[in-house]
Amino acid sequence: MLLVEDDDGVGKALVEALATAGHRPTRVERGADALTGHHHADLVLLDLGLPDIHGLEVLRKLRKVTDLPVLVLTAHGDERSVVRGLRLGADDYLVKPVRLAELLARMEAVSRRAAARATPPPSVVEIDDVRIDLNARLVHVASELIPLTSKEFDVLAALAVRHGAAVSRQQLMDEVWGDAYLAISRSLDVHVAQLRGKLRRPGLLTTIRNFGYRLGG
Repeated sequence: MLLVEDDDGVGKALVEALATAGHRPTRVERGADALTGHHHADLVLLDLGLPDIHGLEVLRKLRKVTDLPVLVLTAHGDERSVVRGLRLGADDYLVKPVRLAELLARMEAVSRRAAARATPPPSVVEIDDVRIDLNARLVHVASELIPLTSKEFDVLAALAVRHGAAVSRQQLMDEVWGDAYLAISRSLDVHVAQLRGKLRRPGLLTTIRNFGYRLGG
């Protein structure tokens, strides 16, 4: 893990806390060092107020050469900075001061999503007589083509690549609407209801109370 933080007090406290939690952080203070030192890291914690290069410029340059998970950790909490950071490719954005438990949970989440991106999903998922072609974005039920909207297919695809497993509402909203968009929970409910109606297979898409959904048994 690479920690890019120029403040000595914050940097030393984070290194100690992360090491205690079982991580092996390497700290650098300049953006230029982040651009040359990210190669051996599995995650980057990036401050924005760096002495040589603005953190958003570091992020922009990193995204040209790597898909490494980047979590922005900064005192800049204004909406413009948050939106710019997410649009430039940050996997998450936290405003200081941040509780250690939340930071560790966010790090785990972005690492999990990065690992999922690195594992090629199956091209076709078949459950009974339902066939979901993820590459062609086509769904057939008993050989009948089922017309879905783009968002309906995205929700179905996020469930299909994990068929048989429970998927949380938050994970679905993150993947389908993106971290930069605060998805309204009701939007997910509507899309799931529309999917159920179009697929016409009771029991195929199960609601898991107070958690999320599961596709298939």
